[in-house]
Amino acid sequence: MKMVAAIAGLAIVFVVLWDAFETIILPRRVKRKVRLARLYYIWAWLSWSAVARGFPRWKRREAYLSFFGPLSLLFLLVLWAGGLIAGFSLLHWAAGDAADLGTCLYFSGTNFFTLGLGDITPRTPVARLLTVSEAGTGFAFLAIMIGYLPVIYQAFSRREINISLLDARAGSPPSAGELLRRHSGQQGVEAVRQLLHEWERWSAELLESHLSYPVLAYFRSQHNNQSWLAALTTILDACALIMAGLEGTCECQARLTFAIARHAVVDLAQIFSAPPRRAEHDRLPPADVERLRHDLSSVGLQLTKGQETDQRLRELRRMYEPYVGALCRRLLLPLPPWMKPATHRDNWETSGWDSILRAQREESPALGDEEHF
Repeated sequence: MKMVAAIAGLAIVFVVLWDAFETIILPRRVKRKVRLARLYYIWAWLSWSAVARGFPRWKRREAYLSFFGPLSLLFLLVLWAGGLIAGFSLLHWAAGDAADLGTCLYFSGTNFFTLGLGDITPRTPVARLLTVSEAGTGFAFLAIMIGYLPVIYQAFSRREINISLLDARAGSPPSAGELLRRHSGQQGVEAVRQLLHEWERWSAELLESHLSYPVLAYFRSQHNNQSWLAALTTILDACALIMAGLEGTCECQARLTFAIARHAVVDLAQIFSAPPRRAEHDRLPPADVERLRHDLSSVGLQLTKGQETDQRLRELRRMYEPYVGALCRRLLLPLPPWMKPATHRDNWETSGWDSILRAQREESPALGDEEHF
């Protein structure tokens, strides 16, 4: 029996340490389907998202979903630590440190967290070796996990900077039509080229960071009408418009940005086992194409007319929309519109104090906004 316990303990310790190494330290995606962290996130997200779907209010659902990313990461560390303590407790019991597993579990926990209480003393050379090994493993494990947490949060912070900058450039929620409208004029072509160049690099960073740490995909943005998926889809939409036939724009840079952005959504859909499929509703029906063409022409941007342009746009959309739609359904992240809704204001135009300011203006209509401030 003790031999079986020793083998089981060694197997548990090895599986947990290897899973932690592949998840946190190894800077590349792991394709094995049977992994502790993978199974943990599949079942945890299924349970968490099932509860979220029951929320009647969208804002409450988003607030609830925003807790999953950070909490899941912390509970994953707890799961790994618990597995190592359980594995070493079986080894201690097999080595004869105590008569019952409960005492060995307590002894293993004190060793793993290097408490050094001293109320239980290993008696045999094998038991002493196990004690030293577990203390070293626990110290190294905790140090590495704590050291990698800032790396993950720095990647999240870098991702969110450009998403926040997109607020004034493409609206809230962002849209490709509004992005191009706001970058029209004499310096518009250069401004769009520079913006797409920046988002080419952002897409590459997103691809690298989210493949290395898929948990980042569960981290929600600060505002409910912003997300990394909406921002990435907006850039793909804008590139598709330019490549389809938007006259006088930077088609070369659009092709480069489109390539890396599509690469990101395709690989991430594969990581989350979200197979692409045709959307139930067309994001840009023919009537909206004409509206979009009219809106762009009002600011001097000409989207060429004709079946060739419309067909080209449909082909480009088919290259990425099935994947962003699959990620949308899997992660419960909304996709952006192609044109800004008329009643929406940008996030920078709103404030949590708006209701108070409106009440003050109603009480003193003669006063201007500056006097209220």
